[in-house]
Amino acid sequence: MNDILRLDERTFIADLNFRQVPGAIGTGVIEYGDGIAVVDPGPTVCLSALRSELGRAGYSLADIGAVLLTHIHLDHATAAGTIVREVPTAAVYVSSVGAPHMISPQRLLASAGRLYGNRMEALWGEFAPVPEESVVQIGDGSTVELGDRRFEVACTPGHARHHVAFFEAATGTAWVGDDAGIRMGDGGPIPVAPPPDIDVEAWEATMARILGWRPDRIVPTHYGPVDAVKAHFDGLRTELRTWADRVRASLSDTSPDSERAAEFAAWAEGRLRTQMSNTVVDHYLRAFGPFDSWGGLARYWRKRGTGQTKG
Repeated sequence: MNDILRLDERTFIADLNFRQVPGAIGTGVIEYGDGIAVVDPGPTVCLSALRSELGRAGYSLADIGAVLLTHIHLDHATAAGTIVREVPTAAVYVSSVGAPHMISPQRLLASAGRLYGNRMEALWGEFAPVPEESVVQIGDGSTVELGDRRFEVACTPGHARHHVAFFEAATGTAWVGDDAGIRMGDGGPIPVAPPPDIDVEAWEATMARILGWRPDRIVPTHYGPVDAVKAHFDGLRTELRTWADRVRASLSDTSPDSERAAEFAAWAEGRLRTQMSNTVVDHYLRAFGPFDSWGGLARYWRKRGTGQTKG
């Protein structure tokens, strides 16, 4: 068993071992006072892994006083309601745009169901609603205070319109969810662009907003701390534009969307294999993969009147 990945003496990452892939989803654990906060608790199917990781550090779910959500996508937020059901005193901090969907997740689940189909239960598990009284709505300029620890909040759309990031000036750490894409092992940044909210320009503005904090490190949920912050975002910006341009070009084709998405996924895999080790790419493909990013980027272009209607 690997050592706990600590950022500092009061902050660590719990590896959720998503789809039996280590280093795919990491829940941030912030120690304060007599309890802990978790950043992006992940899917409910990984709750046993979260319990185990907390136990290794001497904690349990009962010690959770706060859940901080960067956004409400299922790989980040599904377990929040189950945690609150078990620990009713826990507060869930979520953007005011995402909050209604945590309280009543039916529309969110219906939308996700169109994307994941019969894989929903196996991938994510139960999405229990969060009681309204347990939700703390946050927005641009909000602060979250946990004991002696203080986090600034910024609205950071691009990957999702309800995305937020948290910055702790005292430690120089920014918790950025999917704003920084995916970075596994010693690989470089990989865009993650599922439907429905991808906005390339907004995402580029978000990168600049996070850099404006001048963080010493960023922590993507996928996965772990990154110290070379500017280089990471420079790489992500290049890849995002390259992926977006590839999808835009594909819209002139008359093939069905599923075929264009599969062609894009094969192209993206080949590109990644020229940039990083096969081991890293294989882990990425087992946990995530680029197929869904075609749909998000295609929707982005189609909203702008670029390319064909759905095929």
